[in-house]
Amino acid sequence: MIVTFLGTGTSQGVPVIACDCEVCRSLDFRDKRLRVSVHLQIGDKSLLIDSGPDFRQQVLRERIKTLDALLFTHEHKDHTAGMDDIRAFNFTQGKAIPVYGRPTVLEQLKREFAYIFSEHQYPGIPRVQLQPIGNEPFSVEGVEVIPVEVMHYRLPVYGFRIGDFTYITDANFIADGELEKIRGSRVIVLNALRREPHISHFTLDEAVELLRDLQPEKGFLTHISHQMGRHAEVDKLLPPNVHLAFDGLKIEL
Repeated sequence: MIVTFLGTGTSQGVPVIACDCEVCRSLDFRDKRLRVSVHLQIGDKSLLIDSGPDFRQQVLRERIKTLDALLFTHEHKDHTAGMDDIRAFNFTQGKAIPVYGRPTVLEQLKREFAYIFSEHQYPGIPRVQLQPIGNEPFSVEGVEVIPVEVMHYRLPVYGFRIGDFTYITDANFIADGELEKIRGSRVIVLNALRREPHISHFTLDEAVELLRDLQPEKGFLTHISHQMGRHAEVDKLLPPNVHLAFDGLKIEL
């Protein structure tokens, strides 16, 4: 399995226009964070977790040529807004793309992308096959996926464990039973928004403490706001097996 971080950032908590913070001024490419998403290449299968507003730019940058399925963690716009751009894969592959999510997420997609699901469809619109999932293992193109339900304040969100890899974004609470699904993962990705407390995201310290408990071989932090600070300064404060992720980072399991 090859995991590529398409985006590791968020617009949460910082100005979007004319920002002049130290992260925006940084010349370190690791500080240039697009909205959060991850790509998994598992044998000849190409899976995507979330498609945010930067999806098209990310796919072009990483030269992703095929897409077999799209999995959504939850319905927030910074994770779903790029779904329209799967139409390029429809065109090259000649088929609809399976889209997996809890029923509430799929209903939200139907509202936000109503033109995709209308009775009279315009030529060239994205073609998807909605696949509802619950909190039990399911198969995507022969790949077993284990959902991990976490809480994003009061909103339930799915993380996913695939083999020895677990990916959790947009969370600030994980129940004991769901933690047990994660244990034993060689690589764990957790969200860590900033250093200060937040109502719906793990802080840097909270994420690091959780990784200490779970004891993966490697832990990576994602969904990083500009309020976290510069990559080089924060990364050197972390335990040896924990790192800030960055856009374009590839890991192989």
